[in-house]
Amino acid sequence: MAKTAATASSEEFEAYCAVEHQLGVLFRRSRALSAEIGRVVHPGLEAGAYSLLVRICEVAPARSTDLAAYFGVGKATISRQLKVLQELGLIEREPDPVDGRAHLLDLTDEGRQRLDRARSGRRQRFHALLATWPTEDIRLVGRMLARFNALTGEPGDPYA
Repeated sequence: MAKTAATASSEEFEAYCAVEHQLGVLFRRSRALSAEIGRVVHPGLEAGAYSLLVRICEVAPARSTDLAAYFGVGKATISRQLKVLQELGLIEREPDPVDGRAHLLDLTDEGRQRLDRARSGRRQRFHALLATWPTEDIRLVGRMLARFNALTGEPGDPYA
């Protein structure tokens, strides 16, 4: 039988609460950092649009429907965000050669350069934050986060 909050000992419950609290802190700080990095990419970029830009970079050429599913948002929301990215000159749309009704999205050269600069700054910041940690501790955090992320499913599934 799998343990639930109701069957966990008080020590286990405290451990779960500590993880939940620290994840909340991490998520809040991550959103703030995304907003900050988004402004490095372009002053008019919102935090959510930064994540969208990163995802397009990872999977390009991308379809808007796939992006909407990945982020768990509707077509109207993703269309608005993509329009802003395009107006800022960060992405471009090309007709899909397979489906003439659809478009494929990719970063422009300018978008890629701006994203690369922002990511480089983010990596330098992480390096500075973790500079005093032993390498094995950094690896352990990476492994534990990967293990946790494997349990939690894809974005858009809050209870995976």
